[in-house]
Amino acid sequence: MNNAEIGKAMVIKLDPVLPEYPTFKEGVRRAPKRELTLNKREIKLAVANALRYVPEELHEQLAPEFLDELLTRGRIYGYRFMPKERIYGRPIDEYKGKCVEGKAFQVMIDNNLDHDVALYPYELVTYGETGQVCQNWMQYQLIKRYLEELTDEHTLVMMSGHPMGLFKSHKTSPRVIVTNGLMVGMFDNPEDWAKATAMGVSSYGQMTAGGWMYIGPQGIVHGTFNTILNAGRKFLGVPQDGDLAGHLFVTSGLGGMSGAQPKAIEIARGVGIVAEVDASRIETRHSQGWVSLVIEDAAEAFRVAEEYMEKKETVSIAYHGNIVDLLQYAVDNNIKIELLSDQTSCHVPYDGGYCPQGLTFEERTEMLANDKERFCELVDQTLVKHYHLIKTLVERGSYFFDYGNSFMRAVFDAGAKDIAKNGVDTSEGFIFPSYVEDILGPELFDYGYGPFRWCCLSGKPEDLRATDHAAMEVIDPNRRSQDRDNYIWIRDAEKNKLVVGTQCRILYQDALGRRDIALKFNEMVRKGEIGPVMLGRDHHDTGGTDSPYRETSNIYDGSNITADMAVHCYAGNAARGMSLVALHNGGGVGISKSINGGFGMVLDGSERVDEILRAAIPWDTMIGVSRRSWGRCEHSIETVAEYNKTREGQDYITMPYLADEDMIERVCKDVAVEEHHAHH
Repeated sequence: MNNAEIGKAMVIKLDPVLPEYPTFKEGVRRAPKRELTLNKREIKLAVANALRYVPEELHEQLAPEFLDELLTRGRIYGYRFMPKERIYGRPIDEYKGKCVEGKAFQVMIDNNLDHDVALYPYELVTYGETGQVCQNWMQYQLIKRYLEELTDEHTLVMMSGHPMGLFKSHKTSPRVIVTNGLMVGMFDNPEDWAKATAMGVSSYGQMTAGGWMYIGPQGIVHGTFNTILNAGRKFLGVPQDGDLAGHLFVTSGLGGMSGAQPKAIEIARGVGIVAEVDASRIETRHSQGWVSLVIEDAAEAFRVAEEYMEKKETVSIAYHGNIVDLLQYAVDNNIKIELLSDQTSCHVPYDGGYCPQGLTFEERTEMLANDKERFCELVDQTLVKHYHLIKTLVERGSYFFDYGNSFMRAVFDAGAKDIAKNGVDTSEGFIFPSYVEDILGPELFDYGYGPFRWCCLSGKPEDLRATDHAAMEVIDPNRRSQDRDNYIWIRDAEKNKLVVGTQCRILYQDALGRRDIALKFNEMVRKGEIGPVMLGRDHHDTGGTDSPYRETSNIYDGSNITADMAVHCYAGNAARGMSLVALHNGGGVGISKSINGGFGMVLDGSERVDEILRAAIPWDTMIGVSRRSWGRCEHSIETVAEYNKTREGQDYITMPYLADEDMIERVCKDVAVEEHHAHH
């Protein structure tokens, strides 16, 4: 077939009109040049792949433009197709569409790309250094057109940012099915994936960027608040109903996810110093009111922190500089750091996620583009030094936890094998705990508490206020300490000014808590008390993600390296009719290190939605709790026992019998095994 015939055979397509080239505003963060490892054949393929989106009459003009983007930026973004007007999550009624879901997803996509929300908006990167809504602006334009045509009997199929098409389905089917970055096992590694994405055939959706459920840094504040508060309770003797007044937390990163840290510190009433090399990220967080003070000097940062600790007052300090310099100062001057973590983008340390010591942010960006080999050497040196400083501080009494950013794995890959428990490989974990192992897993995930969230699609703050109050009514603060924390969180949410972008909220809840809140919201929509609501969660949840270095790091039966749960979570949500279901590779910790399943559910007030909520919401959480129970996590076993009783006649979950360790020891005592014989 020729292109004229192909064009005629499509209904939904881009117009044969060349859009004007955009002007790029000063002061908007831009993605660094991505590494390009394509050979000449693959470069030609990348250009041809990008031209697939546009009618033939534009090819001659666009081909050299696309090639230039590929060679200078490392990717083809199709900047010419970027909307000329401001992108933000507008009220749902301002969008064109044939069903409420089609309009709702447009709100969410545009919220992900709002300049106040996105990390690199011109490159469609929402957060996490590389997490994209889709690969290029031609895809964005086409997705918008498909969503305008979507009816309540269609499903839009999305593969790594590419809209494959609209297919007939049922009213109870998902309206959108999304996958991002999935690779065949043999090729499931960062190198092969980087080639695929440069050729325009794969995309890193992170956790919620490519699933269109990112709600700005608020999305992680609740988890960060829970983590540091529970770390204080567990390791600093803070009482169950106490806060972090007078205690110090030191960490790094003020980007999309890590930007939540200073806000969480202040909500927990502690004192925090957060190192960040990129002045623009500090400025963003400071102007949004997410960090209180900006200090350029390490000595001054610790002096001010000490002042606030003595007064038992809360403050968050952005230290403009490298975390390694800050920790070096603490070690040299014997400064006591009680809680210590890191949230640089170590899932992509060699793509700009981690800045070597001694380089300014600008020098880092230049070296990344022009001398990648030297850059990688410096990253490795800095990571190892960072690790040794942490070791010294831990010996002096700090509690350090890996904040799920793949920091310890990055240190191991940089050559410091002694960070692994067995000193050889990572099969037995690391010498420091992941925050999921010590805190989030046993205290929250094992009970089913996780990052439930919603967005009021009307864009009205009063709708958000109404949902806050409704959620509060569902929580019994006297049931568990976790419920009390959640009650206080939602009670104070508005006062804490958490909204960046459209009117969204996060609230950690367990399986039946989520169901009851969702049903209440849908009833409010039905009664006309609020407009439609988009419901979801972070993929970083009880049942959403298989990730041995993070979400499933406290599952010790050997199954933490399997990916069955995330896939079942995704498939089960599709089977039960969630509005959007997403399955991603690598979210949180990098390609080949995790599989994440997520969902979006549009509440339109209908009985149909009530039915879906009753079946899907408990499933989405309990698939994770049941997996944890089967992995013999103590609190999960208790939670499943209680659930089996509560849901008798509806759900039946298998539980594990527990083997006596001494008996196993006795039986296996004569087995001679060559330790590490299988390690390579």
